[in-house]
Formats: sequence, structure tokens, C-alpha cells
Amino acid sequence: MKKYLFDSYALIELVKANPKYISYLDSQITITIFNLVEFTYSILQDYGENKAKELCLKFKECVIDVDEETLLEALKFRKEHHRRGLSYADCIGYICAKSSNLLFLTGDEQFRDLPNVEFVKK
Repeated sequence: MKKYLFDSYALIELVKANPKYISYLDSQITITIFNLVEFTYSILQDYGENKAKELCLKFKECVIDVDEETLLEALKFRKEHHRRGLSYADCIGYICAKSSNLLFLTGDEQFRDLPNVEFVKK
């Protein structure tokens, strides 16, 4: 069974009950604190404070630690791929997924052609 690190895009699509993401509900959800922050902000904008608090607490249990080496590697990755317009959170998530032997689950176009990505668009 494949294992994934969900980026903010994937979490948002789960909340929206996107049919293309429903099959991932059976997967163990793994995220970084950075993706949780990005996700929670998006939920706050779209659904309000109560929903944001509820989902932040729910997905907080899915957060894995990110060490300094992974952070530095993520920043180097972002610098190398600066033309793609990648967020810090997504770069950290992507590199964290690679170092944790997880696939990076996303629908962000910037990651479509990168290795170690499971790309699922709306």
C-alpha cells in the first residue's frame, strides 16, 4: 500500500469531498506543521474560524517532525526551482516526503512532472 505526505491542496480537496481524493481517505494522513498552517489559513478564509479550529485540531495529530537537515534541503530545492513559484510549505512537504519514503500527494501544477509525486487534479 502506498503511503503519502498530503500537501495543503490535497487536504483542502478532502474537505471539499472531491471525488478524485475520496480513495485517499483510507490512507494514513501525514503532513508537516507548515502544510497544516497553510491549510488552516485557507479553511479560515473559506469556512470561518470555527471550522478552521476544528480541522486544525483534527489534522494536528497527523503532523510529523521536520528536522533542520530537511529544512535546509527544502530551501535549496526551492532556490533551485525558483521559477516554479513554489511555496515554502510545499517545498518542505515535498522534501520531507522524500526523506520519509512517502509520496507527495498534490494537485499543484508546479509539482506535476517531479519525481516522488502523486499528482491528482480536480
